[in-house]
Amino acid sequence: MNILAIGAHPDDIEFGCGGTLLKYIRNGHDVYLLVMTEGHKGGQAKLRKMEQKCAAAILKPQEVIWGSFRDTELTPKMNEMVQDIEAILGRIQPHFTFVNYAEDTHQDHRALAKAAVSATRYVKNVLFYEGPTSQNFTPTVFVDIRETLEDKMRVLLAHQSQVMKTNIEGLSIVDISRSTAVFRGISGRVQYAEGFMPLRMFIEI
Repeated sequence: MNILAIGAHPDDIEFGCGGTLLKYIRNGHDVYLLVMTEGHKGGQAKLRKMEQKCAAAILKPQEVIWGSFRDTELTPKMNEMVQDIEAILGRIQPHFTFVNYAEDTHQDHRALAKAAVSATRYVKNVLFYEGPTSQNFTPTVFVDIRETLEDKMRVLLAHQSQVMKTNIEGLSIVDISRSTAVFRGISGRVQYAEGFMPLRMFIEI
């Protein structure tokens, strides 16, 4: 299968669905990452692109695709974003698409989720993933990531400039991600999990 994961910034995808993507890749599926901005408001754009490259060296997607948008400025670019996502969808023809969840305190995450709803209106299997700033996220789909959790932590650590930028004293992004995996695992009745909220999900019978 072809899997497309879309994120507003470098490290969004890895936090939200990195363990799931690792499982897809290890099972022989093709994973593509679409990162809409270089995240320059959260650090130097050149450095963040290099960190994304280092993360990809661990994750091993088929391709990392970069959007042409500016960090924190996705909202006024809605129509352009929809068209750009549609173009990538047309090229990759994904069987599953993962994207930021809409209820979030970051405006880029909200804008991207809204654009993705429009862009994927003819696409099967669209699921929203959570981030550290998601709100009211109540997943109904779970993926057991026990086998890939530690490698997910390595992928997150590759985004070195962002590891301690959680604005929560004493907690790194790895701490938050591991805690989230435990919490979602409890909900899904496994040790560690990632949770998703589906826009659409087809069960093939």
